[in-house]
Amino acid sequence: MSIEIRGLTKIYGTQKAVNEISFSVEKGTILGFLGPNGAGKSTTMKIITGYLTADAGSVKVCGIDIARDPLSAKKKIGYLPEANPLYYEMYVKEYLGFIAGVHGLKQVNQSISNVIELTGLGPESHKKTGQLSKGYKQRVGLAAALIHDPEVLVLDEPTSGLDPNQIVEIRNVIRLQGANKTLLFSSHILQEVEAICDKVVVINKGNIVANDRLVNLQEEQNDRHILQIQFNETVEVEVLERLQTVFQVDQLSGSAFRLHTSNPELVRKHLLNLAVAYNLQIVSLQSEKNSLEKIFRSLTTVV
Repeated sequence: MSIEIRGLTKIYGTQKAVNEISFSVEKGTILGFLGPNGAGKSTTMKIITGYLTADAGSVKVCGIDIARDPLSAKKKIGYLPEANPLYYEMYVKEYLGFIAGVHGLKQVNQSISNVIELTGLGPESHKKTGQLSKGYKQRVGLAAALIHDPEVLVLDEPTSGLDPNQIVEIRNVIRLQGANKTLLFSSHILQEVEAICDKVVVINKGNIVANDRLVNLQEEQNDRHILQIQFNETVEVEVLERLQTVFQVDQLSGSAFRLHTSNPELVRKHLLNLAVAYNLQIVSLQSEKNSLEKIFRSLTTVV
């Protein structure tokens, strides 16, 4: 395993930010590390990368214990933290040269050229980092994380501040890197995670509430289906609440509803019978996809 976490715990005062969590990531895997604000994501990432020490448990990166041999472990890691640290008075190439020197790289100029091309920094590479937009500052941080060609990438909100076109470009970079590296990737843009991640770990209040491939999580939640229906006429919500196997009705308007059911096919038949009985016209009837957003909300929302 490229990343192996066992019983990891971090306590701040009386609060357990991370509560005995365990998971692992294989080489060549892009893992989406998800959770609401304050769930323990950034704390876990900082422990993995050696910026924080754990109160209990262990973290191994490429078989190296981060607590016992932090320098060797850090050489294997490229890290882009949520708060991207840059020296604003340094030029882009100057800053990347500094990072290359920290890693002891020999072909510094070639390494700089490679990551500038990879992250699309070319048009802005002549500027000081403090003169860049937030999106380009984020690219510089990603370039710094990649410059020493690490085996493991830990990216905390890597597309923060990017416009839609830039997000697609950086997403492609991440997907490309995931082919031969281990990538731990945190984001609040769930559609992005759904598009590029092989596996998902969801953390909530310091505890792991899901750890599986996305397709498996979607299958596990297949007993909860959602149908959206639009009538031409106004319909009382109580009429739909009486339908067999419907356990929740969300009223979107006087004539539009979202029905939560364990048996969508049976509900479709009941709706057709209902339309005939009440002389209603169904304008549209469609199923909602069991998206990552719905899975995330079901795992992290307190009912």
